[in-house]
Amino acid sequence: MTALKKYQRLECPGLWRETPQDQRREVQVRFGDATLILVDPKSGAALSHWSLPAIERLNPGEGPPLFAPGPDSSESLELDDSDMVEALDTVRAAVKAATARPGRLRGFLLAGTAAVVVAGAAFWLPGALVAHTASVVPLALRAEIGQYALDDLARVTGAPCDNQLGLQALAGLSERVFGPVDTPILYVLPEGVEMPLHLPGDVIVLPRRLIERANGPEAAAGAALVERLRSRAEDPMIPILNHAGLRATFQLLTTTDLPVEALRGYGEARLRAAPANVPDATLVSAFETAQVPATPYALAIDPQDAQMTRLAAADPYKGLAPSPLVPDEDWVALQGICGG
Repeated sequence: MTALKKYQRLECPGLWRETPQDQRREVQVRFGDATLILVDPKSGAALSHWSLPAIERLNPGEGPPLFAPGPDSSESLELDDSDMVEALDTVRAAVKAATARPGRLRGFLLAGTAAVVVAGAAFWLPGALVAHTASVVPLALRAEIGQYALDDLARVTGAPCDNQLGLQALAGLSERVFGPVDTPILYVLPEGVEMPLHLPGDVIVLPRRLIERANGPEAAAGAALVERLRSRAEDPMIPILNHAGLRATFQLLTTTDLPVEALRGYGEARLRAAPANVPDATLVSAFETAQVPATPYALAIDPQDAQMTRLAAADPYKGLAPSPLVPDEDWVALQGICGG
């Protein structure tokens, strides 16, 4: 996916339909690192986030080009900007090459490393094999593996909440916290998730309780902020490969295949995993930079936890009233995201 770097910060207008029954709506389309962001050109509010590897062309060979964020989505996007269409076609070609065999996850791994690994595999420490394999998995394959991990997680928790107004509000909250470029995709799962977690492909999963039991979006925003810190501190591919095992990891590196069955049970294991620690100074700095109050997050996670107590005490916005993270109507919509 290195070739896609030239498209970063690419923007163009487009015509978006939320459902086939809706009128086309003008949007501003932003090409990010792993997502396509659809924005209201008048208000600047994010309307939808699409995972780049999931995007499909609905009318190949016909015009104007029409895209959707997946085979089961009700949304569609009409584009006539040649640069944006080229960028999306490049993504689709990369994903097609990465999934050449049904039932397998495939990617563009560095072919030259395979021979080295084959020659020295018997002497290579397991941790080094996992770390090296994770380091050469490209963005397209990471996003696909993350989606498979989310699917396995959903077997336990139920499918991600999908109220459309709530999803739009969630996308808006993500853009408010992380900015319009390189924005992670946030999901809310209906049950079984007590603590926030993250997956490859810049996916962050939030517990339903952080939204429905909260007085505002600050706790959910803080949870997303901290999970992004954790995902940057340790490659989220590493726990997946540890779960898959050395044989599957070696197969991924040497043949570009990761058996789908190797991910079975990862969702349950991920729910049981303890969250990685983030230094106090890093937490405080992140909340200050994002202009998000830290106290609501600290209280929602565990008011008895020593680090959360320290974070609340060091909250850079304690006693202040920063501007709302999202409009009131978006917060109301977000609270109904699991309501159908």
